[in-house]
Amino acid sequence: MEAELRELVATVQDEHLRALLDAVLGPDTLTWELFRRAPAAKLYHQAYAHGLLEHSLTVAQGVALLAGTFPGIDRDVAVTGALLHDIGKLEAYANAAAGIDLTDAGRLQGEIPLGYYRIRRAIEDLPGFPPDRAQAVLHIILSHHGSLAHGSPVVPSTREAWLVHMIDNLGGKLGSFDRVERELPPGVAWAPFDRGIGASAYFGPVVAEPERRAA
Repeated sequence: MEAELRELVATVQDEHLRALLDAVLGPDTLTWELFRRAPAAKLYHQAYAHGLLEHSLTVAQGVALLAGTFPGIDRDVAVTGALLHDIGKLEAYANAAAGIDLTDAGRLQGEIPLGYYRIRRAIEDLPGFPPDRAQAVLHIILSHHGSLAHGSPVVPSTREAWLVHMIDNLGGKLGSFDRVERELPPGVAWAPFDRGIGASAYFGPVVAEPERRAA
């Protein structure tokens, strides 16, 4: 996954956005060491070590593919926002021996504000960072949950923000399918209602193993 992330970052042509990604996710940064080990959630999707890397990478890969399909999307902004959209989870979640749980900062401030302030500080440390680029990336972080009811302080108002929100939501749903399938007893096709999916999950007809004949 790290190799795939480095390959994706290398495709970002904007020098300022590349500098931001290098400052936050560069291989020698403290942030990267935290990012590569962090979980993506407490329960619903990628709730395990390296889950944040897996989720952020798959969302960014999906965004990169679709950015060329729909006109008017700034691919560099969308990919950068996708890679950084959940960066606040570094401070919002702790992966301790007792399991994954919210930190005090996560409970009191929330993952989105924490991510916004982390990236805003990183941008302020980069001389000459264009204000319009800063605003575009920060808007993606602030709006990626898609609605006020789901915790975003603003709703998506750009093509790039909508693209990241939709692929982020898709990634979370499919990650929940993975979790539910792992927990499903052998020979069972239907899982009960799951909050992460918003429905019961169906995994197709169960194929019986062929009987073994005696030698």
